[in-house]
Amino acid sequence: MDVVSTRNPAHHATFRHGLTANLTPDGGLWIPARLLPFANLDALLEMPLADRCAEILKRVIGDEFSHADLDALAHDAFNFPLPLTQIDEQTYALELFHGPTLAFKDFGARLLARLLRLHDADTTSATPRMILTATSGDTGAAVAHAFWRQPGARVVVLYPRGRVSEMQERQFAALGDNVLALAVDGSFDDCQALAKACFNDAALSRELRLTSANSINLARILAQVLYYFEISAALRARGVQQAPVVSVPSGNFGNLCAGLYAQRRGLPMGPFIAATNANRTVPDFLHGGAYLTKPSVATLSNAMDVGAPSNWERIAALFGQDRAAMQAAMRSDSATDAETRAEIARLWQLGWLADPHAAVASAVLQKLRKPGELGVFLATAHPAKFPDAVVEVTGRAVELPPELAALVHLELQAEPLENDVVALKRRLRA
Repeated sequence: MDVVSTRNPAHHATFRHGLTANLTPDGGLWIPARLLPFANLDALLEMPLADRCAEILKRVIGDEFSHADLDALAHDAFNFPLPLTQIDEQTYALELFHGPTLAFKDFGARLLARLLRLHDADTTSATPRMILTATSGDTGAAVAHAFWRQPGARVVVLYPRGRVSEMQERQFAALGDNVLALAVDGSFDDCQALAKACFNDAALSRELRLTSANSINLARILAQVLYYFEISAALRARGVQQAPVVSVPSGNFGNLCAGLYAQRRGLPMGPFIAATNANRTVPDFLHGGAYLTKPSVATLSNAMDVGAPSNWERIAALFGQDRAAMQAAMRSDSATDAETRAEIARLWQLGWLADPHAAVASAVLQKLRKPGELGVFLATAHPAKFPDAVVEVTGRAVELPPELAALVHLELQAEPLENDVVALKRRLRA
């Protein structure tokens, strides 16, 4: 698989290089050099989930890893269900929260951990690999779990102090061992900027074998491409042939980027809906304004509190910076916290319990869907991770799944960190 820079296609590399190199030499992101439609799409959609994921990985990555290894990887990493739940006659939710940390980030983190394990098995370095990630909530949990106690890996999670839910924090800050959680005095955008500054330090990256587990790592995007094919497969299994409009709750925009990549690979989907909360950088741009990053605003859907989404650079590159082409492929709008609460209540009346992020996706789908369109929204996190919002709206306490109940009495082991890259680098070297 050839990969190139979003900023200059003259910078190209293998997928293996992009897996560990983080940012490109010019500070951009790695993207596929080509996105050709898959052959035999119908046969691909008839496969069981893990078999289909393995086949897509083999087609995309090629011979950079053995096909036997990719088969084993897919069946190990993607061993949990992805239900497509019908909400009403024309609406479905793809439930992406049945993995070990109860969020869609399990797809990307588990693939990345296993690919890096395969990659490092072919190297002779005795230096542990440091996995550095910034999180607005769910990424930290998925990455910490995927790499926890993995030999040869150290994990550092940067998160905005006081701006993730209690359950999210416990999932990465109570593990210890090879996982270090750093509570940053700032926003997610600050955490992301700190991580990128470390990746841009070539000497530091070499010294610590720094690797990103954020969606700036192309492997994360590749993993998320896989579950879009499950939407079409599950609809076809129900006898539904209509191409859906898919509403994606969007913060850093890796999830939407993955859907657009799947569409370029030939997956039949209608326009995507980029659903945001009050952080309206992208909706404002797609509605005709300038693309202006802004300080993030804290909302109920905290994992989407991003004012400077990294993966928009990939999306802009995909469309050759052509705003008209983007507007043809994507609709976009936002939901306020009041609208989010109202949508949680509406969906509960229909018999389905939503977390705030799924509620944003569903609310914006209701705003932007045209008559007769089949709609799917992505449900990216289990509602038990956001019990306060759910109880406030529904009056119903959410029973904690075993994965969360086991964390309640564990002591948090996070360390405070000032919003300063020098302080971060010093701590990473400690």
